[in-house]
Amino acid sequence: MFKKILIANRGEIALRIQRACKEMGIRSVVVYSEADRDAKYVKLADEAVCIGPAPSAQSYLNMPAIISTAEVTDAEAIHPGYGFLSENADFAERVEKSGFVFIGPTPESIRIMGDKVSAKQAMIKSGVPCVPGSPEALPEDPKEIIRIARAVGYPVIIKAAGGGGGRGMRVVHTEAALLHAVQTTRSEAGAAFGNPAVYMEKFLENPRHIEIQVLADEHRNAVWLGERDCSMQRRHQKIIEEAPAPGIPRRVIEKIGDRCAAACKKIGYRGAGTFEFLFENGEFYFIEMNTRVQVEHPVTELVTGIDIVQMQIRVAAGEKLPFSQRSIEMRGHAIECRINAEDPYKFTPSPGRITMWHPPGGPGVRVDSHVYTNYFVPPNYDSMIGKVICHGDTRDQALARMRTALSETLVDGIQTNIPLHRELMADAKFIEGGTSIHYLEHWLNDHRR
Repeated sequence: MFKKILIANRGEIALRIQRACKEMGIRSVVVYSEADRDAKYVKLADEAVCIGPAPSAQSYLNMPAIISTAEVTDAEAIHPGYGFLSENADFAERVEKSGFVFIGPTPESIRIMGDKVSAKQAMIKSGVPCVPGSPEALPEDPKEIIRIARAVGYPVIIKAAGGGGGRGMRVVHTEAALLHAVQTTRSEAGAAFGNPAVYMEKFLENPRHIEIQVLADEHRNAVWLGERDCSMQRRHQKIIEEAPAPGIPRRVIEKIGDRCAAACKKIGYRGAGTFEFLFENGEFYFIEMNTRVQVEHPVTELVTGIDIVQMQIRVAAGEKLPFSQRSIEMRGHAIECRINAEDPYKFTPSPGRITMWHPPGGPGVRVDSHVYTNYFVPPNYDSMIGKVICHGDTRDQALARMRTALSETLVDGIQTNIPLHRELMADAKFIEGGTSIHYLEHWLNDHRR
């Protein structure tokens, strides 16, 4: 097992990884920007090194600074968390070539799954169902693009091959709008991701967003840890996640979960990962794979009792998975609300000093957050300041605990989206379960203030 790990991230995930290291008796090195000098995990770290000013490009995305910090602190491995460099194959390669262990998949796996077209091709070969669409990146020939769209059937969605986070997508309802949409998406993709390639898929009108959490080791063992429903989202950004997904028969979930685990073995995957699907009319359609730990991993941890971050570290150290598929049990239900520093209805960021922070407690309540009273939320990064996760024996109990937890959560000095979460937890359709990915957008339009 590693003696020292460098955490190449910030915010709540840096603290989460640090906690896993402490529990395992591993020393941690935290890198931080000047804007994060007063962060909780910086104060709690065994070692902390400032690697640059506030802008991400000069700090958390600065590969040479991170690797040289690992060298001078004698770290053995680097955990990238999520976001920033976590799915950057070049970074993973540089980490390994510099003599450190990258806590994540191999650079080859990240490249294959990071490009949406090659990921889709790999999944088709592995027997994982995909959304009907172009088998590869769209050609330059306008006639061929029109032919593909007619074969797929309108509406279609044009997506950036190297995209993510809901960017680089455009829905097309008519042939007249097709070529312009392809050209615009190509330009955006080239500017945002350095890769102008785009592909086409059938646009599903009212799907749910269901994902399967997997763990795999380098000894060709792979398991799946149940599913999560992440359909409550705005502009492709998840706001509420839960496990298991309400209203989907277990046999349907088990079939897709087994296929995901088999795909991991086929592509030689190592570490934690998530297969993301759209689910409509009883069918699953693969959309992408996240080759990292996800923001919503706590809901899976609460229903399985498995520490996903510790498993990432153990697998990276060459250990075998300590359990088989048969021994994994799902217990109860868990729900997570992402707490963001933003206007709850306009979604404008609200950085600034938190004058009071009172997190909730009680049975089945978990809070993952790096903030505290008098903490200054910097304007330079993502607006998420924490997550409230509630577990219960049933979904109703988890919902009841979340309502209580949100009523206890007090944050002064900045705006947060807690009022929105409180309303959604009382919404009849959400309580019923099984809303589509478009539900929250429609709900917000109906509740415009």
